[in-house]
Amino acid sequence: MTQAQPILPPLGMSWRSNRFHRQWLFEQASRLFDFFQYAAINPAGGFFDLDDEGRPLDVVNPVRQIHCTTRMVHCFAIGILLGRPGCDAVVDHGMSYLWNAHRDALNGGYVWSLDDDGPKDDTKQAYGHAFVLLAASSAKVVGHPLADRMLQDVTQVLEERFWEERHGAVTEEFSRDWQPLSQYRGQNSNMHLTEALMAAFEATGERAYLDKAERIAGLIIGRHAASLGYRVAEHFDADWSLDRDYRGHDMFRPFGTTPGHWLEWARLLLQLWVLGGRRHAWIPEAARALFRQAVALGWDRDKGGFFYALDWNDEPRLPQKLWWPCAEAIGAAAFLSEHCPSDMHEQWYRTFWGFADRYLIDRHNGGWRPELTADLKPGATLFSGKPDLYHALQACLIPLFPATGSLTRVIPESLAQD
Repeated sequence: MTQAQPILPPLGMSWRSNRFHRQWLFEQASRLFDFFQYAAINPAGGFFDLDDEGRPLDVVNPVRQIHCTTRMVHCFAIGILLGRPGCDAVVDHGMSYLWNAHRDALNGGYVWSLDDDGPKDDTKQAYGHAFVLLAASSAKVVGHPLADRMLQDVTQVLEERFWEERHGAVTEEFSRDWQPLSQYRGQNSNMHLTEALMAAFEATGERAYLDKAERIAGLIIGRHAASLGYRVAEHFDADWSLDRDYRGHDMFRPFGTTPGHWLEWARLLLQLWVLGGRRHAWIPEAARALFRQAVALGWDRDKGGFFYALDWNDEPRLPQKLWWPCAEAIGAAAFLSEHCPSDMHEQWYRTFWGFADRYLIDRHNGGWRPELTADLKPGATLFSGKPDLYHALQACLIPLFPATGSLTRVIPESLAQD
């Protein structure tokens, strides 16, 4: 029996309702918190990147990137909601660094990376600002004193600098003094902004956030992915025409398509559908189609795992198996199992966890291995050490709670009912 075809469970016998599986998920989440909670804190501000054994990769003037700082805030806000001691100090540490270091008090906005001497990469990226919005929204839910100021600040920056009303999406990148750096438009930053906009709506009740999220989803999925047989295109020109020839850095802007993003969108679409009152009838089928295409085209039927990137002939271009597509597949399968229940979604949910358990979870050192070669050996062509816990933590926790919103919303709602 191959990894793509595990034992088929009868419909209704979900692992997500199995108390032993639920206990196992919570233990995996706890181990991730254990790995990062104290080792990652940089006393000089921000957070260290960690090596394979959980030690700082660089203690001499390390670079701190904004997506790492913000994700730590978001994840440890979740830790606060779960009642984990010490998470409030991590959130406070990260929020202080975002406000006092990443934020450009002179020009506005938030710079991409810093070291002890100041900005290292002072560009203003839509991707980074999306995660600032997520961090501020999560911090608001747990009552951090900087949250409201940061939420107002980054919302204004996104509205005035990045949002393009005529397209219903954000532009990509500026210099520190807000000069446009390219005509590039990217789906990845808009996808993560969709996640953040939903979290901001949940934290504030302001409908404008959700309206923007719906417009982005309509552009990226309803228009472009639907026209490509529910393959999610990554790269576009300024008028949002598909750029099939674009070649950027393989970590954030790989050539071709990225099946992990199809899975991420499948979950985000269903969350958007629920939050929006199920108004958009096209969303559930789009989520199902994205999932089907991801497992049909992106999953390695021989060895298991998702290829990182495909070319436009649906052949593997980057055959590495990264941790985050599997983590996002778990979240997508959990949401689909709740809103579009089927044996197929349950089957794949078990398959993804089987793969993660065997190849990605590092029981010796802690954390998840970020990269495997095509034949499932540890690799380091794109990542070194252990990246932040954002993707893996959410994979562990999303199946434990109702598939009706962000973790920062559903955790307190669920615990209040216990």
